Amino acid sequence: MKRSMAALASAGAIAAVVASMIAGAAAPAVAAPKSGDEGRIKNVIYLLGDGMGRTHVTAGRERFYGAAGRLNMETMPAQGYVQTYAIQKNSGQPGQPDFVPNLVTDSASAATAWSSGVKTYNAALGVDGKGQVVPTVMELAKKAGYRTGNVSTAEITDATPAGQMTHLLARGCQGPVYSAKSCQDTQITGSELPTSDIRVVPAAKQIARNGTADVIFGGGLSRFDAADEQALKDQGYQVLGSAASQTVASADELQAASGDKVFGLFNKGNLTVEKAKQDHPDTAEAKEPKLAELTQKAISLLDGKGAKGNGFYLQVEGALIDKRSHANDAAQTLEEIKAFDDAVKVALDFAKADGHTLVIVTADHECAGFNIIEKGSFTNAEAANPPVNVDSGNPANNSTPSRPGGNTKDPSRSTGIVNGAGSADPHNFAPATFRTPDDAADVADGSPEASLWLTYLSGNHTGADVPIYAYGSGSDKVQGTIENTDLFGIVADALRLR
Repeated sequence: MKRSMAALASAGAIAAVVASMIAGAAAPAVAAPKSGDEGRIKNVIYLLGDGMGRTHVTAGRERFYGAAGRLNMETMPAQGYVQTYAIQKNSGQPGQPDFVPNLVTDSASAATAWSSGVKTYNAALGVDGKGQVVPTVMELAKKAGYRTGNVSTAEITDATPAGQMTHLLARGCQGPVYSAKSCQDTQITGSELPTSDIRVVPAAKQIARNGTADVIFGGGLSRFDAADEQALKDQGYQVLGSAASQTVASADELQAASGDKVFGLFNKGNLTVEKAKQDHPDTAEAKEPKLAELTQKAISLLDGKGAKGNGFYLQVEGALIDKRSHANDAAQTLEEIKAFDDAVKVALDFAKADGHTLVIVTADHECAGFNIIEKGSFTNAEAANPPVNVDSGNPANNSTPSRPGGNTKDPSRSTGIVNGAGSADPHNFAPATFRTPDDAADVADGSPEASLWLTYLSGNHTGADVPIYAYGSGSDKVQGTIENTDLFGIVADALRLR
């Protein structure tokens, strides 16, 4: 049964519900940032490469800058790793008796971890493992007088951006219409919740009415309707394009935008992948702003406009690294890594000039087991048999009996590198190959001579730790290995929210 939002049609209704839940939740005490402190952090820019594992970073570096090069994120002085595991439904937090981990997270539970400081179950946003609403750091920053922004190459109602601005039992509850199945979760609540409960209000309705982010750029226009557009305008937003007519925002509108509050969605779905823009430069989609441009504009709109100069908190997501890794499309994945790193440079250049900005770059999880393999080699998925076990007598080796005839390529499962002549073969499990700046000038992508050979383990997320980089005062807190929930406290402390 499809439902509308008549019960919460006004901006004030949703804003009031969110405010009351934030006030009643167990959250850090909020204090207005102190003024007059020299050298203190006034701004935080949090950049998230969705699905970006350590190998994604390495592959991006080697592809675009060569073996001795560095991505912009790799030049940042503080570096470490983030643990990404989630928890099962109705589980308590780590250290509690009813804590039950889920070792592979999705983007929603990961977004809740850094935005609210609690572990939760996969698909949940802004609620803990038992479904109770928890405030987000963006909500707390907004309440404390900071300017706030949220930028993504995904639909803005998708898990990562929505994790700062919504509270949902199920991430699929996005809008404009919804079903009980997509929004309710009776395993958490025990019964179906009334439509007035914020946890079953679609993400688009919450975003358009709660005013959590002053600047919102991304995709997902089809999630919003005329009532949402009017709610935004009633709160003083400059709306680029139109949800009412489903007219996407343009690059020209982006450049001309100048309001304190700006809402612009540049595609009805996710933004267009960069490689598609490069391959089809004459299409309308090729004119969509790049993530670096969206980041630059968001910073310019947010900077210097906070109450009493308090500063701003901006989240930026390179979402399509994950989405193209799910598809095992190495060529598109590489271009998305580069586009994300270009946005990192924008943030880092601003921070270096500003002197009061903390920049954090990380990921929510690794996607698809991205790997760099030896030039000229092949993967187990292409082999007739796995590698031979020649030491079955070793008690440390429980893989008996020995496998016969192992690690030979099976021609029926591998007809060549996937971005070469064999790419149309559905049985082709072979790696994709790419030239790097270290290769000779005549070496082409898709050739055996290309030095970067890439492959995937699966089409899903993995439980690997992800890299983190930081610049600015407080960046030392990301050194070593930290929990994803620690990121909430690092941002909150930098902005003096607790």
